[in-house]
Amino acid sequence: MAEAIFRGLFALELAGGDAPGKPALPPDEAGDLAVLVGRDLARLVDGVAALDLVLAAAHFDPAEALRPGWPLHQRLRELHARAPGRGEGPRVLAFGADANGEVPLPFQADPALAGGGLRVLPFLLAGAGEAVAAVAEDLENKLLALGMAQADTALAAQDGFAARIEHARYLSAHDLAAMMAMQYDNQGLAPLWNLVEAALLAPQSAEWLDQGPEPLLRLEHGEVRMALFDPAGWCTHYNHGHSDCDRLQRVYEHFLARQRQFAAVLEAHGIPVLYVHCDGQADARALLASG
Repeated sequence: MAEAIFRGLFALELAGGDAPGKPALPPDEAGDLAVLVGRDLARLVDGVAALDLVLAAAHFDPAEALRPGWPLHQRLRELHARAPGRGEGPRVLAFGADANGEVPLPFQADPALAGGGLRVLPFLLAGAGEAVAAVAEDLENKLLALGMAQADTALAAQDGFAARIEHARYLSAHDLAAMMAMQYDNQGLAPLWNLVEAALLAPQSAEWLDQGPEPLLRLEHGEVRMALFDPAGWCTHYNHGHSDCDRLQRVYEHFLARQRQFAAVLEAHGIPVLYVHCDGQADARALLASG
């Protein structure tokens, strides 16, 4: 029977926004934390204990866990496939720092994204397709409402990462995506989230952000093409009168800042941005689609 996986996150809400003192746990502490995580999940949903649990004992910004192809979870899947003991019963596997305290490259968090108040540890549940499907359905229904970690699990994470943790809870990957969608909506970034979500869940699709006065973007093949306008081209595309361009200089500068904001968010999610120069003489939409 084909193997299936459930993608989950152990989410740590930091008190006061203080960054954890350690990026990853050493092998013994990583294994101990994974056992506690497995126990918590098994208490919540029947069938978890019959599956393999694979935990990254290293913390990341949520955007790093929500990237096309799910690279953090994919790395866990690859390590799980190579781990010994297959067929000998359920396994609990953890990967963090090595014995010398060094963090291997796949589990090194992006230092540019280190300042957020929420850090996540990716985990997988793996096993036979039907068994994982049943567990996954229950977890999707329960984690958001009932997925608080037990006190000793939260304390182990707090001590291990040298962090001040206000809340520790379990989420599915879909739960985390829904939380990010709400956060982006509150920040006025809802139109951009639609592109991120398409890159995650429908990677073969082509999607537009074409909502003036917002920047013009097209997502295709995992890459976003963004129209780059000079002031005259911007006036033409957004139907501003050219005689008003000088008066609208501040609006144009706000537009450029919005482009930079969009690009930073997309790049945090691992989505490359290609700038396409549009001078206003050609149809900007046609230029983006031609790539």
